[in-house]
Amino acid sequence: MAELIVAFDLPNGREALALAARLPGLRWAKVGPMLYNREGPSLIKEFAQRGIRVFLDLKWHDIPNIVASAVGAARELGVSMTTVHCLGGRAMLEAAASTAGQELAVVGVTVLTSHDAAELESVLGRGVPDVGFEAERLARAALQAGLRGVVASGQELGLLREALGLDPWIVVPGVRAPGEDAGDQVRTIEAGEAVRRGATHLVIGRPITAARDPVAAYRRLVEALD
Repeated sequence: MAELIVAFDLPNGREALALAARLPGLRWAKVGPMLYNREGPSLIKEFAQRGIRVFLDLKWHDIPNIVASAVGAARELGVSMTTVHCLGGRAMLEAAASTAGQELAVVGVTVLTSHDAAELESVLGRGVPDVGFEAERLARAALQAGLRGVVASGQELGLLREALGLDPWIVVPGVRAPGEDAGDQVRTIEAGEAVRRGATHLVIGRPITAARDPVAAYRRLVEALD
């Protein structure tokens, strides 16, 4: 069964922890740049003390030494999973994997869910006939470097699972129900479909945190994953 990671992209740690306490059986919490910059390591420690695994999603993309140091700090903090950007290159990816050891899962971000082909072309400065091809190319580089898995949109899930096999983690953001506001997500997928295509982890934020009844929305998603 795929794991549900709730993205606590909320204004402060107090609100994040209060919501987390209301979500029955919560196993994973995503802490992104906004919340981490405001609350720092203390919030991660608090989640860990409550038995909740932390997905620290800061998408590091820097020289190998800096990224390795950041990954090492995350491991010491008790983070369970973290992200680096695949565009950082092989040396950076290998440094991250080597530093993480067995305690910390490092996953490589392939193509952001806010990118379509035209946007990706403008970033890379070349033609992109197929976003899936780019995601597969970057995913293969991540696994060859020793990462535990990748982050990719649900649109590339089937392709990646076939190309990468059953073992690697595939973490999927941009999960939306039919008719639900996609916000700045361009390539989205429904929760049940993501599971059927082979996702191991679903990262879901606003459909829960911005819902009129966050607990009910969370329960519906848990049922969809079951």
